[in-house]
Amino acid sequence: MIGRLTGKLLEKNPPSLLIDVQGVGYEVDAPMSTFYALPVLNEPVSLFTHLVVREDAQLLYGFATRTERVLFRALLKVNGVGAKVALAILSGLSADEFLTCIASKDVNALIRVPGIGKKTAERLLIELEDKVDTLEVGGLTTGTRPKTNDESARTQAEEALAALGYKPAEAVKLLDKHANAEDTVEQMIRSALRGAAR
Repeated sequence: MIGRLTGKLLEKNPPSLLIDVQGVGYEVDAPMSTFYALPVLNEPVSLFTHLVVREDAQLLYGFATRTERVLFRALLKVNGVGAKVALAILSGLSADEFLTCIASKDVNALIRVPGIGKKTAERLLIELEDKVDTLEVGGLTTGTRPKTNDESARTQAEEALAALGYKPAEAVKLLDKHANAEDTVEQMIRSALRGAAR
């Protein structure tokens, strides 16, 4: 099991990262909460990881904090929740917000996340309710993010939202309504996700 990666951040195209660890490039998928904490390209980065081995692929997921990884693993154990849905949940809600949803049994907050219907949200609340007290919530370590003030930032934000489960038209509408043209990719995505959660 690969539990942690420390190397140089070569690429970040939400939800995917490429990290160079002593000459080996690891492709890692990560939630947006982790993207917000990433340094600029070619700077050192360290992520907690979770490896999923399937018949046709080995998939690596990365997280800025141990808490995010704990939540991701807890989500994977819920019937009907796969890695893509788990990433979408951790992208749409911070660790604190997610645990608050579970503790307060807030179905409405969960069903705003792409890929989460009412039945899945209710299942999440039931199966994770007794685990809330055992999960430690740690703050994210903020990193310096590069300024990206061109049209490609908007395109990357649209692609990231699509990867998180939003339809292209929904992604465009969210970004038009909540994001600013001068924002970085991460800021655009964060604004869109916050707008969708309202």
